[in-house]
Amino acid sequence: MTKKIFFRTAFFLGLILITFSSCDKNRVFEQNQKIPDDTWDAKNVLKFQVNITDTVTPTNFYVNIRNTDNYPYRNIFLFITTRFPDGGKATDTLECTLADQNGKWLGSGLGDIWDNQILFKKNVRFPHTGNYIFEYQQAMRAEQLPEIMDVGLRIEKTR
Repeated sequence: MTKKIFFRTAFFLGLILITFSSCDKNRVFEQNQKIPDDTWDAKNVLKFQVNITDTVTPTNFYVNIRNTDNYPYRNIFLFITTRFPDGGKATDTLECTLADQNGKWLGSGLGDIWDNQILFKKNVRFPHTGNYIFEYQQAMRAEQLPEIMDVGLRIEKTR
């Protein structure tokens, strides 16, 4: 077993253990999607469907990104479209900084894998109950982004 496979397997098992052993009372929604072949194609739009029943409690939205240390850029730009239950939509552009100016990876890492949770929106109250769809599209100049493993959405109650 190569060192890279060992670290990825250990990281994945550790993440599963933490996920199932902790009780996260603030989490409203969290889902991560695996990027096929760890290469995010610009045509691959990720969709997250969230059923919202609470329009009173303020929430924070985060973008989860898992990349390897071979990712060739310091950042990643995303187009994030929110589709509301009433048929409306809003699109935002978000820059997610993954490494500092010296190339040091940010977030938490184990081996060659790095996890970042980037704040997207703070203290948001949902205007309607119902199903919201969040769509992520990578907005970099490269059609193919190598070494992006997983991308996700986390919505949590403001603490």
